[in-house]
Amino acid sequence: MNVLGLGVSEHILQGAQSQARMVRGGEPPLASWREMRDWHERREKSRNLLSAGRISRIPPLWQYLVVAGWAAVWIPTAELHPAISWHYFRTGEQLLVDGAPGGGLALYASHPELQIGPVSFLAATAFAPFCFHVGEELADAFMCGLGLCILVLLSRTAAHHCRDTGIDLHRPQRSLLIAGAAFAPAWVDVSVYSWVDVSVYFGHLDDVLALLFTAFAVHALVRGHADAVGILLALAIDSKPWAAGFLPLLLVLPRTARLRSAAIVTALVAVAWLPFYLSHPGSTAAARFTILNHPASALRWLGVHAPSTPWWDRPAHMLLAVALGALAVRRRRWPAVVLLGVDARILLDPGVHSYYNASVLVGTLIWDVIGEHRRVPWVSWTAFVALYGAELCIPSYPARGLVRLALVLATAAYVLFWPRRTQYPLTHPSLPRDAPPLRRGFV
Repeated sequence: MNVLGLGVSEHILQGAQSQARMVRGGEPPLASWREMRDWHERREKSRNLLSAGRISRIPPLWQYLVVAGWAAVWIPTAELHPAISWHYFRTGEQLLVDGAPGGGLALYASHPELQIGPVSFLAATAFAPFCFHVGEELADAFMCGLGLCILVLLSRTAAHHCRDTGIDLHRPQRSLLIAGAAFAPAWVDVSVYSWVDVSVYFGHLDDVLALLFTAFAVHALVRGHADAVGILLALAIDSKPWAAGFLPLLLVLPRTARLRSAAIVTALVAVAWLPFYLSHPGSTAAARFTILNHPASALRWLGVHAPSTPWWDRPAHMLLAVALGALAVRRRRWPAVVLLGVDARILLDPGVHSYYNASVLVGTLIWDVIGEHRRVPWVSWTAFVALYGAELCIPSYPARGLVRLALVLATAAYVLFWPRRTQYPLTHPSLPRDAPPLRRGFV
C-alpha cells in the first residue's frame, strides 16, 4: 500500500491514525509521515536484534572490563577507611536474630538509632559466620559488585525500552559507559564519594539494597511484569524506608495491574514492619529519631535552622517525593520518578552524608539512558560535578548547601518541564502488543 509515494504500510497508517487521536487528546504528534516510517523501521531493527538473543550480550564484555577496571583503580583509597558504619548492621542482625535483651521484635523500640529496614538486617546475616573484619571485607566486595550489577541491569533495561521506542539500540550502551566513568570511582574512592561511600567507605548495605531493588523494579516495569514491580518496591522499602518515595512507579501500570501491585506492596511492607510496631508500640521512636541539621544542608536554605531534624521533616519528604513522582507520570516522564524521589531527600534531609549521592547518580542514570536516550549522559555528569566539586572545592558550608539546593531545583525542573524530542511508542512497553493507543500519563 503506497500513501503519498512513501511506501507506508497499512500497519504504519493505523499507527498514524492512533497518533492523530493522541493529537486530539493534546499529545505531541510525530512530525511527518516519513518520520513515522523511519520510526517503525528503527523499532523493528531493535526488536530483531533483541529477538536474535543479543540482549544477553548487552553491554558488551569490554564495557564490563573497562568499568570494573576503572573502579578497581580507586579501591586502595577507599580501603584507608573501610565500612565505618558496618557495625550498625552487625549489631542489628545479632539483636534481631539472636533475640538478645533489647533485640528481636523490640529492636526498633530499644535502638531507634538503627534507621535500617529488617530486610537489610536479614541480608547482613550472610556475613555473620565470619569474624567482624572478614565479614566487613566480604560485605565491601559484595556491595561494590552490586554497583556493577546496577549498571548492567540499567543497560539491559534501556535495551528493552529501545525495543519499543525505535531508538538506536547501542545509544544507551554508549551513554552508560560514559556515565560509568563517573559512577565507578564513586563506588570506591573516599575523596570522590558516592557509591564507594555507600559500599566501601560507609558500608550502608540498606541503601545499596534499596537502590538495587529499585533498579530491578524499573527493569520489571519496562518488561511488563507488574507483580514483580510490587514485590521489588516492597523489598526496597523494607530495606530502607525512604524508598517509599519511588511508589509512583506503580502509576505507570494499567489500572488493574496497578491495584494488584499496590496490594502486594502493602502486604509485604506490613508483614515486614507491623510485627515490630504491634508487639512494641515504642518502635515508633525510630520514626522520630533525629540527626544533626548540618550547616551544608539544603534545608538551611529553606529557612530551617533547628539544630536537628524537625518533627515534620520525614512526612514532608515522603509527601514531596510521591507528589513529584506522580507529576512526572502525569507528564509522561516516568523515568524521572527515581531522580525526583532522591531530589526530595536531598532537599529536606538535614544530613549531608556523601553516600546520599549514590542514589542521585542512580536516578540520573535512569533518566539519561531511559528517559532521554542521549549519547552523552550530561545530567549524570552535571550531578557528579556539582556534588563532588562543591565538596572538594568549596570550603564554605552555606555555599555547599546552596549548590545542593540549586542542583535539586535544576534537575527537578529539567526532567519535569524541559521540552523533549524523544519519540515514544504508541503503547507503553508494559502493555500487551494489542493494547489500545497510549493514554496520557504513560511514556
